[in-house]
Amino acid sequence: MSSRADADSVADVGLLTPVAAGTVGERLTSDRAVVDAMIRFESALLRVLVLYGIAPATAAAAVADAIAASDVDPRTLALAAPVEAAPVLPLVERLRADAPDEVRPWIHFGATTQDVVDTALMLVAQDVLRQVDSDLGRLAATLAELVREHRGVPLVARTLTQHAMPTTLGMRIAGWLSGVHDAVDAIRAAPAPPVSLGGPVGTAAAYGADGPAVVAALAAELDLAAPTVSWHTRRTPIAAIVHTLLATGAACGKIAADVLVMAQSELGEVREAEGGRSSAMSHKANPAQSVLIAAAARELGPLASVVQASAVTDSERPAGAWHAEWQPLRWLLRLGSATAERTAAMAAGLRFDHAAMERNLGQLVAAVDADESWVATQTESTSAWIDRVLAQHEAMFP
Repeated sequence: MSSRADADSVADVGLLTPVAAGTVGERLTSDRAVVDAMIRFESALLRVLVLYGIAPATAAAAVADAIAASDVDPRTLALAAPVEAAPVLPLVERLRADAPDEVRPWIHFGATTQDVVDTALMLVAQDVLRQVDSDLGRLAATLAELVREHRGVPLVARTLTQHAMPTTLGMRIAGWLSGVHDAVDAIRAAPAPPVSLGGPVGTAAAYGADGPAVVAALAAELDLAAPTVSWHTRRTPIAAIVHTLLATGAACGKIAADVLVMAQSELGEVREAEGGRSSAMSHKANPAQSVLIAAAARELGPLASVVQASAVTDSERPAGAWHAEWQPLRWLLRLGSATAERTAAMAAGLRFDHAAMERNLGQLVAAVDADESWVATQTESTSAWIDRVLAQHEAMFP
């Protein structure tokens, strides 16, 4: 069986991850995307080595031609990876095999396996975080409009699953919007993902005194940050990325959780634009998108815990801790991106039922033996808070 046929037979095509299936984040975090990012690293490194006179001037063009002509199969790399515990050496061997003899020694010169994988994942992360920022921007714009439209609609607030006090639909959605603002703030405040080029033990010794300059030049080539020193065993850059994805999951998961409660048959306060069908009960229209979003948001925390544990490393290059980080980080990026994309689409299609809200609030009013003036008194304060959130929105998205 060919490697491509083998890949087709074992490929994870999203069957059990419907929240990500077909999303931009799925494509940006695919094996193909990771391989392409590793190739970008090797190609950019050659250009920098030529720039600093370390490699001959002909090397960059020759390798560029070889890379353009190469058709690197991710499955082939994956099957070869267990021998060295990483897919980098099979890739380097393939690139060298396609290059002229005089150029081969300069491919991957001075780099190590961890440099290639770490930089590739930073390139993937950068692409994903830009997409998440865009999707959260779309979501924020939708929520701001919903706040303005429904700011004064009375709604029963619920605490510990029970009727509590009156609020407004605008106030609840303003809370959603503020959470999205927090996630956007986390992305924009996070340091740019760094390049990795520490070499075997983090000293970039192959480049001598030019090491810091070579690293900075490679960072510029790839539009990544230049680290102060090698981060092979200093995983704070990964932690910063994980923080942004957890903030995204928290913001989007909160919206989905509220929709799931409000969409319950007994409440009927909201429905998604297109309800999901049931295989056994034709009368149902499930809030399927909110189900997927809430599920994905719950997965992010456990994945982050693996990445956090992997940050406890030893010496100059860890055994096992670094390797344990790859797949959880990739899934964090994929699910975080999918969650933002799905929530932006779901929120745009929400349909609120004001009559149902009035009916449910009436039960609370009756329970406390109050009247409509009590509702007005209890919800009067919401306007000032809503104005604050909308002002924050205008400042963040001028």
